[in-house]
Amino acid sequence: MSDTDALEKELLTAIDQAEDEAALEAIRIAELGKKGRISDMMKGLGKMSPEERKEAGPRLNGLRDRVQGAIGAKREVLAEKAIEARLQAERLDVTLPVRAGPAGRGRIHPISQVIDEISAIFGDLGFQIAEGPDIETDYYNFTALNFPEGHPAREMHDTFFLQPDENGERKVLRTHTSPVQVRTMEAQQPPIRIVIPGKTYRQDSDATHTPMFHQLEGLVVDTTSNIANMKWVLEEFCKAFFEVPSLNMRFRPSFFPFTEPSLEVDIQCDRSGSEVRFGEGNDWMEILGCGMVHPNVLRGVGLDPDVYQGFAWGMGIDRIAMLKYGMPDLRAFFDADVRWLEHYGFRPLDMPTLFGGLSQ
Repeated sequence: MSDTDALEKELLTAIDQAEDEAALEAIRIAELGKKGRISDMMKGLGKMSPEERKEAGPRLNGLRDRVQGAIGAKREVLAEKAIEARLQAERLDVTLPVRAGPAGRGRIHPISQVIDEISAIFGDLGFQIAEGPDIETDYYNFTALNFPEGHPAREMHDTFFLQPDENGERKVLRTHTSPVQVRTMEAQQPPIRIVIPGKTYRQDSDATHTPMFHQLEGLVVDTTSNIANMKWVLEEFCKAFFEVPSLNMRFRPSFFPFTEPSLEVDIQCDRSGSEVRFGEGNDWMEILGCGMVHPNVLRGVGLDPDVYQGFAWGMGIDRIAMLKYGMPDLRAFFDADVRWLEHYGFRPLDMPTLFGGLSQ
């Protein structure tokens, strides 16, 4: 009797002092497991006489039940303490602002946004998007665009030349997206209405120039296209892109080898304040170059210039993005500065549309 009382006192003290569930489980296994002390004592009941078993059985069963109950009660206490400790360790300050998810933190680069805006505008006017390779042959980058061999017009661009191939031909990083115009005219018959946003490359770097930049060109080829059509398209684009109800445009004579006549386009603006405002004021700003497709270019792709005529234009996407959104330095477009992107970037789900607003 005294042995079981002493054992019970010992076990209840050990259970009460257990600091965690692992220690408590070790006590249970050591005392109530298959090889535990209480289990061994229970196995000894079979060797006792009926009188001894009648006395020892209830005593051992009671000891086992009380120990199991103490372990269960202690386990609940330890579980509550573990929850309290976890709540203390994982406490959240509900006064802090909620962290935005990826869709809220992410930003669309201004160049990608402006290309989407351009696509929305010209898509509404019935144009298709055309693309072509960044690495071009001399033929597509110069010759097919009315830049004869040795012609000084080839020096208009500071070109990146690649190493000669086995045939001695030196390919180039395209200096404009105009080669896509030639490839499109070779691949399909008029009527053609395309715009070509893409990367171009020239050896130039300062606040308004980078060695790699983005250019937009457009091409229309048909039997009836003319300068009046071109002026209307460009005016509609500029009004929609800069989101103004009206603006004046000024066309000045210029020179491009692949157009004749060639024109530079200025748009009305006001520079009197801290930002440039388009569609108002008495100032002018050059925005793009354009012209009627040169007959030599049409002949080069197998089109009769007496039947077909077209017009084309080109502008820097990076530059019009700077003008519209007030960005002072073109080089920041390519610095991968997250702070700059958070300031000038666009929310991913704000897709530009003509009916919903381009720059939302």
